Amino acid sequence: MLDLIKYVVNQFAEDKENVEFNVKEKEHVIEVTVVLSPSDMGKVIGKQGKIAKALRTLVRSATPANEKRYVIEIREKGGEAVDVDAE
Repeated sequence: MLDLIKYVVNQFAEDKENVEFNVKEKEHVIEVTVVLSPSDMGKVIGKQGKIAKALRTLVRSATPANEKRYVIEIREKGGEAVDVDAE
């Protein structure tokens, strides 16, 4: 699943060398934090968060029912997380 997330993010990010993927496994959740350079934030999130929401929907749909749930967080280097999901 991480490969899918990396693939989608790298399609939109221009500064691919500075993209970081931090993964933390918890009891029922796998948290993936994507850290981007400031210039790539808008490109990866998209207008009104549409790309980020689509990525989350894609990952949720591709995850089997009995597997851990993935939570994707998008951060700017040195900045705070951006929450574009209204779940």
